[in-house]
Amino acid sequence: MEQDSKQYVAEAAGPHMEEEADLEARDPESNSLSQPLLKRNRTLSFNPLAIVGTKVSHIESLDYEINENDLFKQDWRSRSRVQVLQYVFLKWTLACLVGLLTGIIATLINLAVENIAGYKLLAVVALIEKERYFMGFIYFTAANFLLTMVAAVLCVCFAPTAAGPGIPEIKAYLNGVDTPNMFGATTLIVKIIGSIGAVSAGLDLGKEGPLVHIGSCIASLLGQGGPDNYRIKWRWLRYFNNDRDRRDLITCGASSGVCAAFRSPVGGVLFALEEVATWWRSALLWRTFFSTAIVVVVLRAFIEICNAGECGLFGKGGLIMFDVSNVPVRYHAADIIPVVVIGLIGGILGSLYNHVLHKVLRLYNLINQKGRIHKLLLSLGVSIFTSVCLYCLPFLAACTPCDSSLPDSVCPTNGRSGNYKQFNCPKGYYNDLATLLLTTNDDAVRNIFSTNTPSEYNPVSLLIFFAVYCVLGLFTFGIAVPSGLFLPIILMGSAYGRLLGMAMGSYTSIDQGLFAVLGAASLMAGSMRMTVSLCVIFLELTNNLLLLPITMIVLLISKTVGDTFNPSIYEIILELKGLPFLDANPEPWMRNLTVGELADAKPPVVTLHGVEKVSRVVEVLRNTTHNGFPVVDDGVVPPVGLAVGATELHGLILRTHLLQVLKKKWFLTEKRRTEEWEVKEKFTWVDLAEREGKIEEVAVTRDEMEMYVDLHPLTNTTPYTVVESMSVAKAMVLFRSVGLRHMLIVPKYQAAGVPPVVGILTRQDLRAYNILSAFPHLARSKSREKH
Repeated sequence: MEQDSKQYVAEAAGPHMEEEADLEARDPESNSLSQPLLKRNRTLSFNPLAIVGTKVSHIESLDYEINENDLFKQDWRSRSRVQVLQYVFLKWTLACLVGLLTGIIATLINLAVENIAGYKLLAVVALIEKERYFMGFIYFTAANFLLTMVAAVLCVCFAPTAAGPGIPEIKAYLNGVDTPNMFGATTLIVKIIGSIGAVSAGLDLGKEGPLVHIGSCIASLLGQGGPDNYRIKWRWLRYFNNDRDRRDLITCGASSGVCAAFRSPVGGVLFALEEVATWWRSALLWRTFFSTAIVVVVLRAFIEICNAGECGLFGKGGLIMFDVSNVPVRYHAADIIPVVVIGLIGGILGSLYNHVLHKVLRLYNLINQKGRIHKLLLSLGVSIFTSVCLYCLPFLAACTPCDSSLPDSVCPTNGRSGNYKQFNCPKGYYNDLATLLLTTNDDAVRNIFSTNTPSEYNPVSLLIFFAVYCVLGLFTFGIAVPSGLFLPIILMGSAYGRLLGMAMGSYTSIDQGLFAVLGAASLMAGSMRMTVSLCVIFLELTNNLLLLPITMIVLLISKTVGDTFNPSIYEIILELKGLPFLDANPEPWMRNLTVGELADAKPPVVTLHGVEKVSRVVEVLRNTTHNGFPVVDDGVVPPVGLAVGATELHGLILRTHLLQVLKKKWFLTEKRRTEEWEVKEKFTWVDLAEREGKIEEVAVTRDEMEMYVDLHPLTNTTPYTVVESMSVAKAMVLFRSVGLRHMLIVPKYQAAGVPPVVGILTRQDLRAYNILSAFPHLARSKSREKH
């Protein structure tokens, strides 16, 4: 397994290494694109490994499809009205708890970050005032080093899946990919502590992405009754022992995380709808909105407490609120030019940022695969480099005299908050670069968004700030600490937005602070390719509805320009990690291929009979890794008018259900179908919800091998099927829209001797890379289309 993991990480590092690995392996199951293949020798193969967090893991799909077997139908018919009301009530109760806990934890993280970073900066400023510059540098660097070490050690040693933002893995999970250990209790604890340590250490990352992951972890733990080892066996929670309801809860958790990060309830719901969730319906919309509403209530309550001075250095700043409503917004015809320019710059810089970050992450993959020590050293090295930049660069900026209209308590200030940091300047002067660098990331955004301050920042200082955060943003994301992309991108975008506002000068009536807001929005749209949710988030974040028209124009232009160069940053990360995410839009060349041809490129389908011998079931489970098997019956007496002795496709049975049959020893001494009471006596629908177990853990005696088992009651009699003549593009849209794990391919012609099922399609079979590996002529036609 270790050897496979190393090979996989090498594949993620680049196509050249991938081709070399294929040539060395000489595996007939994975032919390179350049090798000619005959139709019958094609093999549609795939690698079941992917990087989850920073760890290579075995990947499985999730069972979002309703398994309509006899037990499910009997349970659904027998449910009383009280049980249905219990189920609905518990859904809303869990949605409320998700919002409540996410809001509380987000507030605690904000308070911890602001106070830790605040006291650290106060101590550094006190040393600078005494002109003990070297001691200030040592203290600043050592404090950041220790905070980063805490976050990195926890991620590297205890929860590798807590590293990074977690949003790509959440997207993959909601798309149908089981991401192992992504939502556990250990991951949640490490994510909380690691986020506090990494953000308060001054690293160029935000806590917004981790908050989305934290909300999802809370939702998952509530839905399954707690951690695996200490799970609550509450009777009501049995309703949520399935992948579908867990998916809905995690969607609520992701929405709550965004709301807690930006105090944006509607933006949180739209973020889940636009960026994270693959499957959506109106009932889920109501519950996610309810969860975000609870988050806002919790945040509002804590803001009132903080305004009373009960939050230490957190003070009256609120929970990430960058208010720019104190300036009037007026538009003129000439203002459309700078707005369009900001959108163009955002799209170009966003796509360039994605491209370079992709290269950096591939390099980091090579470093991380060397072991824990290398991961830790990489994180600590980035921390030292960040500390040197943040502390030393303000010395390059000249001191600026304070505006005479400002009171002495406002300018300069080295206190808890404020736009004018004195740093090494004499009394009555401030250092504009220190105002942006020697502060927390949230305060830096507030400072650069500040309105009615046209002469506060020097253009050279803004250029240095923009360059430094571009470099730090590229080097910081990907290290083994919890990290988010939102705030670094906001800081970079606001810098060039404010610079453009300075350049326009008297040619526009838009305030420089509003230009900074538009610049941040443009870079986020150019990198993350979000529009609707991002627009609402910025409007709720800045509390200025008048920005709506120009914000919409900027976002649309930035996304359009960015899409012409490369995919969004999250799509790049998903591809780099190897997570089998199914995109909404199939490739054009998929319309030239049928699902029957895909089935022909796979090994023959493994089927079971409705009443099967135990030895056959054990043999199939031991010799295959498939998770679903078609169940067929021979010699069935069909309805009147059809040929006698037809072959019936009864349905599809899951691997886990076969394991349950073997564990419970539900065997028959003779080959017959069971009665309904016999099934109820041995199984409940709760038993069929279990997903754990391996065939190696099941002991079957020699005498039991000669017995029989009736698979009819446990078989899903309504699997999704497609005709073998259907195009792969159409099948992929159906597969993704419904959230399937298996799709049966049935023959186009029904005749004697024709099997009722010719193949099974899974998620990996529909991935473009895997298809092109088996059909190289499609790769050549794809290349011709590009030319």
